[in-house]
Amino acid sequence: MREVEIIGFKRANLGKTESNRLRAEGNVPGVLYGGNTQVHFYAPAIQFKPVLYTPEACFIKLNIEGEIYETIIQESQWHPVSEALLHVDLLQLFRGTPIKMNIPVKTVGNAVGVKNGGTLIIKNPKLAIKALPKDMPEVIEIDVTNLRIGKAIKVGELPTENFEFLTSPIVTVVNVAIPRALRGKSAEELEAAEAEDDSAE
Repeated sequence: MREVEIIGFKRANLGKTESNRLRAEGNVPGVLYGGNTQVHFYAPAIQFKPVLYTPEACFIKLNIEGEIYETIIQESQWHPVSEALLHVDLLQLFRGTPIKMNIPVKTVGNAVGVKNGGTLIIKNPKLAIKALPKDMPEVIEIDVTNLRIGKAIKVGELPTENFEFLTSPIVTVVNVAIPRALRGKSAEELEAAEAEDDSAE
């Protein structure tokens, strides 16, 4: 799992007025949970770009005036109009304690159904996972090579390695949508159409 360092500072004053002042200066107020006490801090908003402006998951090494915490994002709040980052909640992680994260899905391979005219659709771009920090994957790779038109891959079909899916096993992760010309066809007719396309190559 990649790690991003964020350098923050303790907040001496709490409340809306102080939070608005910090935001006006380009900072984001936040709270660190999970330890013996809550830690109120702030950090420059730009430091959160590689954490929140990318689909990739990561751990955060939070450095608050020399004190180091290993953390993950628990929640982020955004302005409804400007979409500016308003507040972050971080959760301190401990190496021997399982954590829950939403991990992005990445497809590998060229689906045979796409070659034959279908469209690959990622229905759930992130899946909820529970694992020890050392076992938490950066991405969930799904091999779609053999995925045919009208077929799908569900969570329950995915392999796991030292982690547990919290997303329901019946949830569809990725599928190959049926092209308009073949809509209304039975499964047998779809397979026959694909077979014709395969033999024509």
